[in-house]
Amino acid sequence: MYYRYLLVVRFVLLNAVGFSLIFAAYLQGWLDGVFAVTTFELVLIIFAAFAYGLALCAIRIWRTSVNLNDLSLGAPPPGSDIAQILNRLRPPHTGPGAIDGFAALRLDMSHRVAIVRHTANSLVFLGLIGTVIGFIIALSGVNPATSTDADNVAKMVATLIGGMSVALYTTLVGAILHVWLIINHRMLVSGTVALLSEIVIAYNTPVDAVEDDVRG
Repeated sequence: MYYRYLLVVRFVLLNAVGFSLIFAAYLQGWLDGVFAVTTFELVLIIFAAFAYGLALCAIRIWRTSVNLNDLSLGAPPPGSDIAQILNRLRPPHTGPGAIDGFAALRLDMSHRVAIVRHTANSLVFLGLIGTVIGFIIALSGVNPATSTDADNVAKMVATLIGGMSVALYTTLVGAILHVWLIINHRMLVSGTVALLSEIVIAYNTPVDAVEDDVRG
């Protein structure tokens, strides 16, 4: 039995669980360190990149799910994306032209999926940049010349702890959001592969046979 919008349902459930876990961590107070001024600014940049990648993934998954639904009808609705794709691939575009059409289609689908992966990878680099900034902040407060003064030592320790907090939290946030977006990316990849397979099957199905299936 074919379930409509199954890919979208999986996407929604996955991310609902993810945001629920974040909210639970917030209620437990595990994210309090994230809301420090310097840390929050860097984490906000990382989260903005994650939100961009997640929005792209959501759009791609929605379109993929709609196309799979249209293909399940046997004869896609005229004017739909999948109908236009099949029209470009079917006769009179046979022979080498059809092969080139499939190659172009694979490249286009791969490009759409790769954008999400590249965005996910950028989260790791943003986390590492936050790590470097955190270490710079931590070391900026270290002054060996005043290490014998108790007041200055207290300030140095406070700066050191603040810098290390920035480094650790930005690294952790970047890594977690990277894994989260990669899981969504894998889901998109599986849906895209299924769509490409269905397009190949629909292309190899004679038009008359499809029309007979719809009528009968």
